[in-house]
Amino acid sequence: MAEQTASPERLGTTVETADAGTVGGGVSGGEAKPDAAVIRDALGVGIAVGLSGFAFGVTSAGSGLSLIQTCALSLLVFTGASQFALVGALAAGGNPYTAAAGAFFLGVRNAFYGLRLSQLLALPRAVRPLAAQWVIDETTAVTLPQPTRRAARIGFTVTGLTLYVLWNLTTLLGSVGAKALGDTDTWGLDAASPAVFLALLAPMLKSTTERVTAALAVLLALGLLPVLPAGVPVLLSALAAPAVLFLSGRRTGSPGDSPAKDATTTENAR
Repeated sequence: MAEQTASPERLGTTVETADAGTVGGGVSGGEAKPDAAVIRDALGVGIAVGLSGFAFGVTSAGSGLSLIQTCALSLLVFTGASQFALVGALAAGGNPYTAAAGAFFLGVRNAFYGLRLSQLLALPRAVRPLAAQWVIDETTAVTLPQPTRRAARIGFTVTGLTLYVLWNLTTLLGSVGAKALGDTDTWGLDAASPAVFLALLAPMLKSTTERVTAALAVLLALGLLPVLPAGVPVLLSALAAPAVLFLSGRRTGSPGDSPAKDATTTENAR
């Protein structure tokens, strides 16, 4: 009976809201964002991060990878942190398999991004395999805050396209120009990979738990670096996450020690 009592005006509004495709399939509670504003924000992120591909190209060439190998990494892998981790481990003399494992574990986070973005974007099945290549930190950061599905799709597409084209173009330029630069250590470009990675990571550390986890991971990596082969300390630094979660759980106490349960026990005793 509730359907019959709804006014035509309200039904019209409901239909319009459904057609607009609010992000997550629900009411966003905010005003629709102009397409031009979404495109501007997406271009800003895509251009700013896309230029970092030059640093990757130089670093990769300096670590001994060929032009084809360097460009293939950007074309096929297309996740900056994993690429930098791989070439950084190789440049330090690490085992290729260990370096690849470290890069793989860094890239796993994109799978979790995809779980969320697949619901927000609701792309056709035929497009999803292609869109999966663009599921990275930057496209996720631009897509999630959008108030409507239309804005989310625009932000994802523009960011992904801009970043993919620029990243691969600047990777090519960096790899080719590495020979003209000579020794990358002289220019200090060996520090480019950790600098870019930290620049991408730092804005994501918003809570105290996240900052403590990051700090502990750094301490583990630095402490194990002198005693373990290159690439292994990066893998073991991932132990910081479960360690912090365990200590956080111990600090808050188990559910059996909660004040609510204690109060219930005292009341029953009476």
